[in-house]
Amino acid sequence: MKLGITAKLFLAILGSCAVVAIAMATAMRYSFNQGFLGYLNEQESQRVESLRPTLAKAYHDHGNWDFLRDNPRLWFSLIHPTGMPSPDENTPGSTIPPVLPEADLTGLNLRVGLLDEQRKLVIGNPTAEAASLQSIESNGKIVGWIALVPFQQVSTGAALRFQEQQLKASWFIGGIAIVLAALVAFLLARMFLAPVKRIAVSTHRLATGDYATRVVISSNDELGRLAEDFNHLALTLEKNEQLRRAFMADISHELRTPLAVLKGELEAIEDGIRPMSVTAVQSLQAEVNTLGKLVDDLYELSLSDVGALTYRKTQIDVFEVLRATTSAFQEPFAKRSISIDLQLHRQDRAFCHADPDRLRQLFNNIFENALRYTDAGGKLVISTAEHQRFLRLDFQDTKPCVPEKMLSHLFERFYRVESSRSRANGGAGLGLAISRNIVEAHQGSITAQQSPLGGLWISISLPTLMKSTP
Repeated sequence: MKLGITAKLFLAILGSCAVVAIAMATAMRYSFNQGFLGYLNEQESQRVESLRPTLAKAYHDHGNWDFLRDNPRLWFSLIHPTGMPSPDENTPGSTIPPVLPEADLTGLNLRVGLLDEQRKLVIGNPTAEAASLQSIESNGKIVGWIALVPFQQVSTGAALRFQEQQLKASWFIGGIAIVLAALVAFLLARMFLAPVKRIAVSTHRLATGDYATRVVISSNDELGRLAEDFNHLALTLEKNEQLRRAFMADISHELRTPLAVLKGELEAIEDGIRPMSVTAVQSLQAEVNTLGKLVDDLYELSLSDVGALTYRKTQIDVFEVLRATTSAFQEPFAKRSISIDLQLHRQDRAFCHADPDRLRQLFNNIFENALRYTDAGGKLVISTAEHQRFLRLDFQDTKPCVPEKMLSHLFERFYRVESSRSRANGGAGLGLAISRNIVEAHQGSITAQQSPLGGLWISISLPTLMKSTP
């Protein structure tokens, strides 16, 4: 059975906490054992220290250690912590200072020994010669040594019971720590993975085509930013899907309209309703031209989208191309009683590194857009300005205007304002989209806003090579 990410994270946190708890319990046990043995040895060292004056007094009274050899009863009476003196039966009248009464719970009497000044065993533990030694002095010279065999392990009943109690307490604390670690691991796993699960579920829904799905952002950390990025991705996909559907609907409509006209014209000629004449051929040719223009625009747009549109850039005079385009559109504008006001002197020059054919195509699209959507009797005003090595070209026409909320969509393919600037005025809505790609290919910018003249104001900025000369 495969474990989920929640179970994996839970086990990882729990395992880490368990290892830490066991390591701490082991370290505490080792530290306690060593510390407890050290404590016991330190206590016995202090007791042995208290025996030195007693043994020094006994040596002074007898002159040597012979009185203790093979006399364990007298030896134990000297070191036994009862506080009672034990005089030597063979030396009447001798007295031994008492020691502080202390219970011998650690077996001190069996682990202590007495050595003479040559460190030879007199009495006591036979292994005391290799133990820690404390000197016994009488009249300013060392007369013997008292030796103590240190604890190597806890052996007495009270100490063992105390050690066992501490060990049980350590394991009990370790068990509580593991239980708390399991609880914390469970809560952390749920808390950390809840947003991830929401994103995973939303991603699955997004993959099935539900582009309206969104993730609730509940934090400002990395998971919150991931959720925010997911929402941006879903919004982009939703918008792209809407554009794709609109594109398919628009392109099918744009193709269907001239095809329907062609079909109707041909059927009328075939049935004899309409005679084959120059007028009929011109009508058919007009529809074919409309189809050809649409296909050409789509091809140009697809090339510009992938960066495959050919540009042959050279140093050209932008004003010269603009004057030529304006001259070419004088007649069609005059037929609709629309005047062109080109605010440009004949001697003005502005040189850019650009493709003259693409600039001509750009200006043609701008003029055609103004010609289609400007009311009869209006005008188109063209002005220029230079600022910081950029040439700005402003095209302002008269009514009708474009609503403010629709200005940002004008450069989208197939987008047209459905009120005054409607589909009935012609055009497939690709001209401004192609114009934007051409301007951006020349490292320029193009914007649209409402014109003070009541219509549309399109502003184009292109980088220049040198300043215009009057």
